[in-house]
Amino acid sequence: MAHLHAAIPEAQPPHLAMTENSLLIVDDDKPFSTRLARAMEGRGFQVRVAESVADGLAAIESDAPAFAVIDMRLGDGSGLDVIARLKERRPDARGVILTGYGNIATAVTAVKMGAYDYLAKPADADEIHAALKAEPGERAAPPENPMSADRVRWEHIQRVYELCGRNVSETARRLNMHRRTLQRILAKRAPR
Repeated sequence: MAHLHAAIPEAQPPHLAMTENSLLIVDDDKPFSTRLARAMEGRGFQVRVAESVADGLAAIESDAPAFAVIDMRLGDGSGLDVIARLKERRPDARGVILTGYGNIATAVTAVKMGAYDYLAKPADADEIHAALKAEPGERAAPPENPMSADRVRWEHIQRVYELCGRNVSETARRLNMHRRTLQRILAKRAPR
C-alpha cells in the first residue's frame, strides 16, 4: 500500500506556492516600474519586477504570478511572448498589457492572446489596479482627463518620426503627408 502512496504527487513546496496577490511587472522603463512596484505593494500585492522578455519568461517559469503588468515593447522583444507564456503556465492569471498610442491595434491582438485588458501609456497605478481587479465583463471607467484627439495624433507623428531616425522625408512618406505639413506640425508644441 505504501508503494501506491508514493505515486501520488506531493503538494507544491511552500516556496513555489502561488499567492493570490502575486504580481509580475515586466517593463524596461526602470523609474516607471520602480514607482509602479511601490504603489502596487501599497495595495497589497507581492511584486516582482523584470526588465526584459527573457527575465519575464524566467520569472513565470519559476513561479507564475496571479497578476502581471507587461509593457508591449521591450528591448529584447515583444511583451506578447510574455503574456502568451503566462497564460500557458497559469490560465487563470490576469495580465494587463501597457502600450503606446501607436500600438492600439497590436494591443487588441494581446487581448486575443490572453491579456485581460490593455492600457495606453502613461497609465497610473489607480488605472492599472482597476484593470487588474475588474470583475469579468466589467470595463474600466473612462479616464478623467484623456488625451485630446489632436494630442493622440501628435504623439503618433512623434513616434513615427523617432522610428524613422528623425528623417522628415521618410516620416512624411510613411504618414502619407506632405513634407512641409509635417515640418509645421513638428515645429509646434504638443497640443493638450
